[in-house]
Amino acid sequence: MTPAADDASTIPFTPVARVGDIPTGEGRTFEVAGRLIAVFFDGREYHAMDDLCPHMGASLGSGPFVDGLVTCPWHAWRFRVCDGAWCDNEKLKVEVFDVRVAGDAIEVRVPPPRAIDLPTRA
Repeated sequence: MTPAADDASTIPFTPVARVGDIPTGEGRTFEVAGRLIAVFFDGREYHAMDDLCPHMGASLGSGPFVDGLVTCPWHAWRFRVCDGAWCDNEKLKVEVFDVRVAGDAIEVRVPPPRAIDLPTRA
């Protein structure tokens, strides 16, 4: 998975769960670095992505996860967990994050949220 930061090596991995905590074909949501992150297990490897659906903010971690796709539980938007791409338009993506298993810990590498520049009132 592609890290979201320019130099991901400076961002530490954070343990979120233990091997076996996330059943095959399901996801769970964790707070990491001030962000909500969905972690999925496909039976072979773990995948992590931004938990919030860009459409209306539903939790992707609670959506159905089948064949590498998670479906938003509110309006059925589908995203590939491998790269975060929306299945209906691959230009729209949610952020994905590095995942590793260290011992029996599932760990994710998540940069802090990006600052958003809001317009100022004149």
